[in-house]
Amino acid sequence: MTDSTHSKITGTTSLFGCLAYPAGHVRAPMIFNSIFEEQNLDKVMVAMSIPAEGLAACIEGLRALTNFKGAAVTIPHKMPLAALCDELGPGAQAAEAVNAVAFTADRRLIGDNFDGEGFVAGLRGENPCNVPEAEIFTGKKALLVGAGGAARAIALAMSRCDLAQIDITNRTPENAEKAVRLAQKIVPDAPAQSIAGAEIDFASYDMVINATPLGLHSDDAMPFDVHSLSANCLVCDIIMVPERTALIDAGEARGLKVHLGRHMLDYQMQLIGEFIGALEAR
Repeated sequence: MTDSTHSKITGTTSLFGCLAYPAGHVRAPMIFNSIFEEQNLDKVMVAMSIPAEGLAACIEGLRALTNFKGAAVTIPHKMPLAALCDELGPGAQAAEAVNAVAFTADRRLIGDNFDGEGFVAGLRGENPCNVPEAEIFTGKKALLVGAGGAARAIALAMSRCDLAQIDITNRTPENAEKAVRLAQKIVPDAPAQSIAGAEIDFASYDMVINATPLGLHSDDAMPFDVHSLSANCLVCDIIMVPERTALIDAGEARGLKVHLGRHMLDYQMQLIGEFIGALEAR
């Protein structure tokens, strides 16, 4: 244990968290702790499993913990935590959700959201369809399944990518209004509409994105049927653990191009790290 990050924790170690519930699927602590060890930084990040009803109390406790600097934020806290912040950055204001929070010296909580930037950068960087960069988004028709915190950030970022159309659907009828509001929010920047599940022509899309929690657990239902997609459709997931979700495996088995959820985090890691004070600006 002498070479592990945890054996180096001292009275001066800066603490960071990854706020989730449950927390078994999070990747941020593994990535950040590896960086901290490589760079010999006196910092550590831990996963923090916080039920929704305990989120406000947890934030107030962390506010009092002066060596706790900030956190990455994931399901299901992105939207509720935005309401608990003292100030929101531009990404969080647009998405009405946070995926990173940081305490200032006077313990005010500032939140921002980099999911959209991470998703777009990840698709550009990985280019799973192996096309010229200008063709990754331009003129394409995309379907976003989900309308929560991550979906909002992705939709807003993609609205700046010259897509021909962004359709948004929510898997639960009782939350369909979320999709309507999100589509209305991005209409000034891109053609967008909310669409009911029964009305979706899956075969008409160039790209379908699972932005729901479905896939976190082995017994989850599929967010959509890959057999209803066109042969040229790109299947994207935002689930990070497991890395290969049932949706990704089904897409590949059908011969479709796929894009893994971990890329959304990988391509925004530096931005999150700088925001929460865990990494130096490049």
